[in-house]
Amino acid sequence: MTTDSKTHAEAALGQPRADIFSKAHEFTRAREAMAIGIYPFFTPFDDSEGTVVRSGDREILMLGSNNYLGLTTHPKVREAAIEAVRRYGTSVTGSRFMNGTLSLHRELERRLAQFVGKPSALVFSTGFQTNLGTISAIVGRGDIVITDKEDHASIIDGCRLSYGEMRRFKHSDMDDLERVLSQIPESTAKLVIVDGVYSMGGDIAPLPELVRVCRKYGARLLVDDAHSMGVLGNGRGTAAHFGLTEEIDLITGTFSKSFASIGGFVAGDDQVVHYIQHFARALIFSAALPAPNVATVLAALDIIENEPEHVQRLWDNTSYMKQHIKALGFEIGDSQTPIIPIIVRDEGLTLIFWKQLFEAGLYTNAVIPPGVPPNMSLLRTSYMATHTRQQLDRALEILDKVGHAVGILS
Repeated sequence: MTTDSKTHAEAALGQPRADIFSKAHEFTRAREAMAIGIYPFFTPFDDSEGTVVRSGDREILMLGSNNYLGLTTHPKVREAAIEAVRRYGTSVTGSRFMNGTLSLHRELERRLAQFVGKPSALVFSTGFQTNLGTISAIVGRGDIVITDKEDHASIIDGCRLSYGEMRRFKHSDMDDLERVLSQIPESTAKLVIVDGVYSMGGDIAPLPELVRVCRKYGARLLVDDAHSMGVLGNGRGTAAHFGLTEEIDLITGTFSKSFASIGGFVAGDDQVVHYIQHFARALIFSAALPAPNVATVLAALDIIENEPEHVQRLWDNTSYMKQHIKALGFEIGDSQTPIIPIIVRDEGLTLIFWKQLFEAGLYTNAVIPPGVPPNMSLLRTSYMATHTRQQLDRALEILDKVGHAVGILS
């Protein structure tokens, strides 16, 4: 009996046919939220000046961006991108492995390695691909990769794409990490991966303790500095913040935040980066980063290295908002960075709070399960060096008024 006739026979006997699209038709939560006007995702904007965006005829104060240093609108950054378009065009139309490597890519890799204090660096087309490619290249059959339970999705997916086994430990819990590592034979190769700064809670990974535990059990350590570059360690990331650059085996980062572009990189020892370069499928089989994006990152690097006042203003704004948001009575968890969550816990109330803030002229990020654990729904706020004190005071005024109106503040 052929497959088609077998399927028809099953249908004739009353056996239901499985439809791979059934899950899509059963997914109704988003449309239900849209119908009552509290859907918080994929909001289109018509214009942006960094700290302020435009939605239709309304100006919205932006507290939901990762543009920590505000460099997306910096004149030097804009001009670098424009000049690169004039010289190189809009795309390299090929992978780094084939025709897509420009001398500009090599220059950026040299500069990034120097910036983070590692011998070598490799540029990918996105931050997500950086983790996919790096982890799946390094972690092979018989290896074990150990991740923090709050690691970014790109880390989790990179582990899943590898041929190794993934294990997890409780968020920033060194006793639990030690428990996991102690159960792995010494003869098994191990890689521990953490975020330098966690994107929802704004807390910093405890690198000194992580280094100690990893060295005790012979595990290598990869730190994803997506939210640390341009923020910690005078802009150089979590390892520089703790003075542990030599102790961290691999550093990954993204350009879509402080570097005002898109793309990502991995930095480490020359031979390890050379190996990743030849085995990372996300690099080899994807078009290379276009020249305008590369030039943007180089310009942002120049500014971070030569104008430290941008990082200082970011931290001034962060300290101001952390103090005043707590004073209003909001719960902000263990935030230590420009990412300051406002923890609501109730999913429905979080969406209502987001909508009312948006209507009042303030944009935040609504984060609900599975993006956070159950009963931890929150609004993620984040701050830029370019926010003015007047803008921050206006944000506090709106947070206070709406927080009382929806019953989060009493």
